[in-house]
Amino acid sequence: MENYYQPDMECAPYEQLRAIQGARLKENVRHAYDIPFYKDLLDKNGVKPEDIRSVDDLHKLPFITKDNLRDAYPYGLLGVPLSEAVRIQSTSGTTGRRVVAFYTQADIDLWDECCARAIIAAGGTKDDVVHVSYGYGLFTGGPGLNGGSHKVGSLTLPMSSGNTARQIQFMTDLRSTILCCTPSYAAYLAESIHEAGLIDQIALKAGIFGAEAWSEEMRRDIESKLRIKAYDIYGLTEISGPGVSFECSEQTGMHINEDHFLSEIIDPQTGRQLPYGEKGELVLTCISKKAFPLLRYRTRDICVLTRNKCSCGRTLVKMSRLMGRTDDMLIIRGVNVFPSQIETVIINCGFEANYQIIVDRVNYTDSLDVHIEMTPDMFSDEVRDIEKTEKEVVDKLRSMLGLTAKVTLVAPKSITRSEGKAVRIIDKRKI
Repeated sequence: MENYYQPDMECAPYEQLRAIQGARLKENVRHAYDIPFYKDLLDKNGVKPEDIRSVDDLHKLPFITKDNLRDAYPYGLLGVPLSEAVRIQSTSGTTGRRVVAFYTQADIDLWDECCARAIIAAGGTKDDVVHVSYGYGLFTGGPGLNGGSHKVGSLTLPMSSGNTARQIQFMTDLRSTILCCTPSYAAYLAESIHEAGLIDQIALKAGIFGAEAWSEEMRRDIESKLRIKAYDIYGLTEISGPGVSFECSEQTGMHINEDHFLSEIIDPQTGRQLPYGEKGELVLTCISKKAFPLLRYRTRDICVLTRNKCSCGRTLVKMSRLMGRTDDMLIIRGVNVFPSQIETVIINCGFEANYQIIVDRVNYTDSLDVHIEMTPDMFSDEVRDIEKTEKEVVDKLRSMLGLTAKVTLVAPKSITRSEGKAVRIIDKRKI
């Protein structure tokens, strides 16, 4: 039986939800127009706040990109007096200027509630012990799930990332029941728990994993090893953090908290809105946030939106698992390649999700090398058996991608483990 944190919103009739969205959109466009950046942008595009009367007018607004956010650093997009802002979060790993997002206390409460919805959708209650192994600090993962856990009333372990031995100690001693971290770190924890012979001392029932793309095969592998149900969660610092959308027990996509975030799918080349069911770039609009009210933000994430009826009872629109990004999709010898495709082949061939993709350009020709860790039993095989396995993976990758990759099987544990986002791709090309 499904539980809900805010059933009136999570299960609201569509027409009621549209009315709420329209009213909030109108209000937040008027609010954003008071910010000089937005006033200039809307004026240049011939749009006035009064032109936005409902969600149907969303297409009239211009897009915002990450470059706009960097150019506005630090205070150019702040939507309230500085005295009303109580926190910042910031993106990690960007080059040049960082993206800094601001929050009022009301914005943080909203964010916490979105994360609480995700925890309850994963079966969480006030009786659970929520083990948060996302990074804290400027990264949104830790603070978001931490706040959501508090809203639910669960005992919260603010572990942050790293120190795996301590993670496992607290997990066993305090009987953690819900694990929140990146999927790559969940896989590493599972590996470490099994090596320590502690799997029978683990009380986990669910995991909430996000912050990086992961395949369905990786999900099933983690579920099997940790004996849990693994739920996807999506968010980005610019919009609020994790909790923009979340999976329910049906696990056929993530429900977007669309009473706070409007979603669209566009053609990434033309910017044209696409109908439900078509793959394209996700665009999000904040309709409740005040300190950082983004309008039509191009996420660069590729997915599909659907309004199919969900068995969980929620009426919130669903987004599919991410299918890649418009800005980190690899184009190799003219072929579009998503790392998730390579991961699917690797796991289907019986390997763990420990791999690296190395792209280079030699004599004006792209090369694709995939290094995959062998499992311990494979490592003891004869050289000819290893070479045979490599060829099998090459053939399956060629079938999946339409191009030939060089596959190298490497020794177990020879690829550096990550306690945050895994470094999957090394692109050495000067493009």
